[in-house]
Amino acid sequence: MIHSLFVINNTGDVFMEKHWKSVVNKSICDYFFEAQSKASNPEDVPPVISTPHHYLINIYRGSLFFVAVVTTEVSPLFVVEFLHRICETFEDYFSECTESTLKENYVIVYELLDEMLDNGFPLAVESNVLKELIRPPNFLRTITDTVTGKSSGVSATLPTGQLSNIPWRRTGVKYTNNEAYFDVIEEIDAIIDKSGSTVIAEIQGYIDCLIKLSGMPDLTLSFVNPRLLDDVSFHPCVRFKRWESEKILSFVPPDGHFRMMSYHIGSNNTVAIPIYLRHNIYYKEGSGGRFDVTVGPKQTSGKTIENVVLEVPFPKTVLNVTLTATQGKNSFDPVSKLMTWDVGKIDPGKLPNIKGNITLQTGVPIPEANPTITVMFTINTFAVSGLKVNRLDMYGEEFTNTWKYKPFKGVKYITRAGKFQVRT
Repeated sequence: MIHSLFVINNTGDVFMEKHWKSVVNKSICDYFFEAQSKASNPEDVPPVISTPHHYLINIYRGSLFFVAVVTTEVSPLFVVEFLHRICETFEDYFSECTESTLKENYVIVYELLDEMLDNGFPLAVESNVLKELIRPPNFLRTITDTVTGKSSGVSATLPTGQLSNIPWRRTGVKYTNNEAYFDVIEEIDAIIDKSGSTVIAEIQGYIDCLIKLSGMPDLTLSFVNPRLLDDVSFHPCVRFKRWESEKILSFVPPDGHFRMMSYHIGSNNTVAIPIYLRHNIYYKEGSGGRFDVTVGPKQTSGKTIENVVLEVPFPKTVLNVTLTATQGKNSFDPVSKLMTWDVGKIDPGKLPNIKGNITLQTGVPIPEANPTITVMFTINTFAVSGLKVNRLDMYGEEFTNTWKYKPFKGVKYITRAGKFQVRT
């Protein structure tokens, strides 16, 4: 399926390549560079690029492009999902997936790629299985490998879960403190027009888990209002038939961190917008312009909006902006013409405001349109869709024997901005 993988940085250097079936010359990346040159930003590069003899399927993560080369018809989403799984595995092993991190851990990176793909087809992609095969790096083993010249990170035994019907969980797991945490994370993608009306609003949701339970637990998670969920995708551990019939998540979880499900709530449903902007931006011929923006909470059920950041890309004809904020810090980059206002936390009793003058270049016409403001924010203990976990039940021999344990269970809700734009 996948012949080769190229990892490309922002400057266009192919600093890593891996081949499985046959060696594909990296000159194939010229087709990718051609498509990249036509894109206004990295996220706009087409995910599938057709060439005379190959298809290039790529993703952009952590300021890096991961480009897979395939020669036959294959589901593009399958390859895209696998590339994301590679990035997530690197993040799990090295805490981040950056050029410098990958270069520092070349040996482990190539060992992981050898195990994750066999003759071009995905083989071991679960973190639990991989960590039994290839140990994550640590300081002591790095010194030992450097001194001896040998790699001590590869296990000589096959992972216990590899031959079972539950390959995502290893056997014999034991914890002193048993815990199960669930994070319900929702990101709002919205466009708000000049009058404050919603043009489009959608929610991308995820349920991320941290499971530290002994033995082989069998869990069920139910929701108060599961009918809200649309366009769902699950981790392989979830029993899909049970979800289809009862709208209950039934699963034997992997050990540690994993994403149990993701969902999408489309514009067919009414999405509550938790933040609003009052703005007055205008330009005057020959005298610059005026900028005045106030930000406030809206439909947050009394929850505090935190980590608020506004980004305003001004036109190239703007020479400078002189702004005064009642709260937070603001900066203006004269090269990119980007004004950033780090508001922080919003106090409903005293709404943050920023205002000041815009200086235009002399002898140029005033800009035809006002800038579109990008808003970032976070609201803790709040799910904007109204989704709520009803209960979590645990089954299995660990919970029925005389030595059964009582694990600690926790659910956390987080709402944050995805691509949230306000037109002015």
